[in-house]
Amino acid sequence: MQPQTMLERLHAASRALTPAERQLAAHLRRNYPVAGLVSITRLAAEAGVSSPTVLRLVHKLSFRGYPEFQSALRDELAAQLVSPLAKHERWSGAAPEGHVLNRFAAAVAGNLQATLAQVDPGDFDATAALLADPERRVLAVGGRITHALADYLCTHLTVIRPGVQLIANAASGWPPAMLDLKRGDVLVAFDIRRYESAVGSLASMAAEHGAEVVLFTDQWLSPAASHATHVFPAHVEAPSAWDSNSVLMVLVETLLAAVQALTHDETRARMARLEELYDRSKLLRSR
Repeated sequence: MQPQTMLERLHAASRALTPAERQLAAHLRRNYPVAGLVSITRLAAEAGVSSPTVLRLVHKLSFRGYPEFQSALRDELAAQLVSPLAKHERWSGAAPEGHVLNRFAAAVAGNLQATLAQVDPGDFDATAALLADPERRVLAVGGRITHALADYLCTHLTVIRPGVQLIANAASGWPPAMLDLKRGDVLVAFDIRRYESAVGSLASMAAEHGAEVVLFTDQWLSPAASHATHVFPAHVEAPSAWDSNSVLMVLVETLLAAVQALTHDETRARMARLEELYDRSKLLRSR
C-alpha cells in the first residue's frame, strides 16, 4: 500500500482538528505543497495561527516533528516532478515539443493536477448538496470572461432542477436578483484575476442576506473569498495572453455530475419531459 499523501492525511484528520488547526490545514491545502516548505514561524504567520498550533497539527498528521513533516513534503514534490504527467515529451506527436499545442496542453494538465490536489472532497460534496436542494434557489454570476462559465452552469443546472437564475450582468443585474433572495439560497460566483468589484460586492450582499456563497476563483483568491462558504481555487496560468478557464470548466462539469447523481430520479423525469418538449418544438434534429 502506498503511503498517504499530505493532502490525504489532512483530509483523514479533518474531523479531529480544532478551529485554528482547520485554518492552518486550509492554508496548507490552498498553497500545497510550497506552504509547508517554509520555516515554522513563517508558516504560522502566513496561516494566521501560532507556532504551537503548527506543531499540534503536525503531530495529528502522525509526524514526530516539523522536520519530518517537511521531509515528507519534499519527497512528494520530488515524486510529482518525475511522474509520467510531468515528464512527458510531447502531447501532440505531429507537432514539435515546443509547439503551442504541446505547451498549452502541458500547462492545462499541470493546472488540473495542482488544482485537484487542493480540492477538499468534503467542500465539494457539501457544495453539490447545496445545489441539489430544491428548497434553495440558485443564482450564478461571473465577470467579463467568466460569465460564460456561469451561463454554462445555469444552462445545465436548469435541466436538473428548477429555481436556477443567471445574473447576466454583475454590475446591473443584481437588484432584481437580490429582491427575492432568501436565507439559505445559493450564489455561485466566478471571479479570476483581474478581479471584478461588482462580483465581490454581489457576493458580499448575498452573504449579508444569509445566502450560501460558492466561489470559483484562481490560486491567488478573489477578494470575494472572504464572503464565501465554499471556495474552489483553480490554477489558471497558460502560455497565452489570457488565463485559462479549462480547469474551472472541469470543476463545473464534475459538480454538475455530482448534483445529477444526487437528484437522479427527479432529474431523469425532468430530462424526459424536456425531450418531449424539444420533439414537439422541432427545435433539435434527431440525427
